[in-house]
Amino acid sequence: MKYILVTGGVISGIGKGIIASSVGTILKSCGLHVTAIKIDPYINIDAGTFSPYEHGEVFVLDDGGEVDLDLGNYERFLDIRLIRDNNITTGKIYQSVINKERKGDYLGKTVQVVPHITDAIQEWVMKQATISVDEDGVEPQVCVIELGGTVGDIESMPFIEAFRQFQFKVKRENFCNIHVSLIPQPNTTGEQKTKPTQNSVRELRGLGLSADLIVCRCTTPLETSVKEKISMFCHVEPTQVICVHDVSSIYRVPLLLEDQGVVRYLCKRLNLPIEMRPRKMLTKWKEMADRSDRLLEHVSIALVGKYTKLADSYTSVIKALEHSALAINHKLEVKYIDSADLETTTLQDDPVKYHEAWQKLCSAHGVLVPGGFGARGTEGKMEAISWARKQNKPFLGVCLGMQLAVCEFARSVLGWEDANSTEFNPESKHPVVIDMPEHNPGQMGGTMRLGKRRTIFSSSTSVLRKLYGDVEYVDERHRHRFEVNPELKHHFEQKGLQFVGQDVEGERMEVIELEDHCYFVGVQYHPEFTSRPIKPSPPYFGLLLASAGKLQSYLAKGCRLSPRDTYSDHSGSSSPDMDMRELKFLPL
Repeated sequence: MKYILVTGGVISGIGKGIIASSVGTILKSCGLHVTAIKIDPYINIDAGTFSPYEHGEVFVLDDGGEVDLDLGNYERFLDIRLIRDNNITTGKIYQSVINKERKGDYLGKTVQVVPHITDAIQEWVMKQATISVDEDGVEPQVCVIELGGTVGDIESMPFIEAFRQFQFKVKRENFCNIHVSLIPQPNTTGEQKTKPTQNSVRELRGLGLSADLIVCRCTTPLETSVKEKISMFCHVEPTQVICVHDVSSIYRVPLLLEDQGVVRYLCKRLNLPIEMRPRKMLTKWKEMADRSDRLLEHVSIALVGKYTKLADSYTSVIKALEHSALAINHKLEVKYIDSADLETTTLQDDPVKYHEAWQKLCSAHGVLVPGGFGARGTEGKMEAISWARKQNKPFLGVCLGMQLAVCEFARSVLGWEDANSTEFNPESKHPVVIDMPEHNPGQMGGTMRLGKRRTIFSSSTSVLRKLYGDVEYVDERHRHRFEVNPELKHHFEQKGLQFVGQDVEGERMEVIELEDHCYFVGVQYHPEFTSRPIKPSPPYFGLLLASAGKLQSYLAKGCRLSPRDTYSDHSGSSSPDMDMRELKFLPL
């Protein structure tokens, strides 16, 4: 097993996740099996109770693990399926050590950070690295480990110490460190400054780790003299200084690393079993990057949500939209709308903001209401849903978005004026969305309906079923505490709102579709978590097709894109043993 540790310096949020994913991608394209681990030094057990404004969205895995959004990047880039133990937190490590101490596993010894915490970290990494993440069940050969935060943080010290010991445990030829640092370029001089990187690398070396590759994040390509200066002061060859400047698309990052000889270096440094013969590497990524730069036609989607001030709050949603837009050769424009701005109270308090929000909504080609928690802005979301329904605009509601679409329909079409979710109005006479029986209101963490669950299609004419490839069922990831009230189902279906997908028992409403509408779909699950660059999520793909006016022709052609919209058959796949096929939606 080869281990590649990715650390970061100078600032957090520098792009370690994309670098780690890109390194994994270029190694996987060489035929290696790659897994990934993300370490978060915070004391929380998992990311489940975070506000999206803290660390961005909470990503959900197949096994119901609520984890950092970087694991979403790993899954999308490497086309793998991770589990909750691929995300290590300080909370998880300390919890496991304290549980052992309570059971008497330490035989009366004093339990300390060194060696007990550091040993627990190393054992967790070594055990998790061997677990297969590919569909073929093969044990990984390379494990990419991303250490969150910044070198020098108090909370990450036990992890740095653990890896200082780890490099000797697994031997030098099986471990290397990639350090990601910032090269600022002040506007006053325009000069690229290396001092922050020098200090960061010096601090890392003081803690016992030496950077094998220094990845420099900068706005413009690194000048040769700057590379040489970093090489001289940071104890590496100039070829070990890698420049990752700002690029038009993240699909270009693996190509940047490949062009600068990262595979060649890692092959030599880690003695990797790769034949360095001339080959077409990462054709798919180059094609996607070139395509995204060439797009001329635009499609705009209004994203009506609660956390619109931080784009990271909806990372997977945006990626799912981008994957779908790229598949139909359109450039995506996301119009972020704070749902509270659409409410009549905003009209009184700030009329300019109110009219700007409505102008954005009315000018969009399609409307998306993603998931979320809390009552703020729910009336605004229902206003947007009502407008999309009446104006025959393409609409997709995800999780809470689907629940609110049901509430809006109950109020506007069924005439139940106080129809609501018991989450927002427990006293409602028409509780169309209710608490699930298994929900534990006393404890917040990990008490939702989480992870991969099966949805059975009950209608053969369902648009979404056709988009999935006319399958009988799909397995998608969930994260919710409330559900549509199954006892009221027949009231909605009589008026044209069809529940075309249910869970295996037929008790939980999973998919809604409105009759006689261009595309009005709601899903209780989160399809964005399984979207991939060349396998866009069908609900999002349907929204983009409808927004671009292509849905009917796509369905009429048997769910096939026109030749100019498909990826070439020669594109390199992200899986070592799989050839790219024409972009056609098969069962997920």
